[in-house]
Amino acid sequence: MIRNTILWVVAVAVLAGCSGKEKTTETVEEATPVRVLKLTKQKVATTLDYTATLEADEQVYYAPASPGRINKIYVEVGDRIKKGELLVQMDPTSLQQAQVQLKNLETEYNRAVKLNETGSISKQAYDATVTQYEVAKSNVEFLEENTKMPAPFNGIVTGKYFEDGEVYSGMAAGGAAKPSIVTIEKIDPVKAYVDLAEQYFLSLKTGTKVTFKSSLYPDREFHGTVSIVYPTVDPSSRTFRVEIKLPNGDEALRPGMYGTVNFFVGELETMIVPSLAILKLQGSNDRYAFLNKDGVAKRVDVTLGRRFEDQIEIFGPEIKEGEELVVVGQGRLVDGRALKIEQ
Repeated sequence: MIRNTILWVVAVAVLAGCSGKEKTTETVEEATPVRVLKLTKQKVATTLDYTATLEADEQVYYAPASPGRINKIYVEVGDRIKKGELLVQMDPTSLQQAQVQLKNLETEYNRAVKLNETGSISKQAYDATVTQYEVAKSNVEFLEENTKMPAPFNGIVTGKYFEDGEVYSGMAAGGAAKPSIVTIEKIDPVKAYVDLAEQYFLSLKTGTKVTFKSSLYPDREFHGTVSIVYPTVDPSSRTFRVEIKLPNGDEALRPGMYGTVNFFVGELETMIVPSLAILKLQGSNDRYAFLNKDGVAKRVDVTLGRRFEDQIEIFGPEIKEGEELVVVGQGRLVDGRALKIEQ
């Protein structure tokens, strides 16, 4: 019995000795050499990127107000047109008849005016003559506008749906989206509509500068401005709409092109750090970094913002000015590890 007790005491002493050695090993663990960066806010341009499809500044499905025979279409698809240029000539028969009628009524009108000046015509007869003349004059003006059809603006012909001699029926034909003889579009400037998150409603104003990039022109930026900020927010999507316009003198941009619109909304102070200082938790999308807290590594979670070449914007409750971020050696750290700060 005494012998067993002695063996038990010896065993406890040996174990205690081993435990003491382990504690000593932890105490003398060498500090990890690292380099740190003192966090300071930097001014950066605040921009918003949204995708958009370009549209013509103006698009007109051009047709007369009433059906009739087409005498001549003077343009083809792809033709550049100038404001006032004659595009379509309709059959002038109705116009010529109206002009003859107006000429006859003009004689009666002039006679009634002279008789009215001398009081030699009743008011009822005078008013009837004037009304007939005004109606005939208005009819001639209407037919003139719908017989000779000039271009309302500088642009390009993007659709032609009839041929000379055919009858325009007032219905969409030839693949046209709406009743028309030709479609014309103004493509200088071009425009686009973008729906932005409501949090930017106070940041966007008419005149805000934008740039547009298309994959067709990888080395070129197109500059424009916000032309309209719509005054309401869509309650279902929590977005508001803006219209942008882009000068297009060389017609490099065309309606239907797809690209990215970049809005410049001012400068913002934010935390920018080397992107290599940020670590990714394996098997997840979480990001973290290490701060120097009195010579000891402290692991903190971070949220990424915009990237600026080899630097990146970061956010987090513990990411504050004056803190020291580990930027070299962070890959060897764990939370609580002693640090050796190198210059």
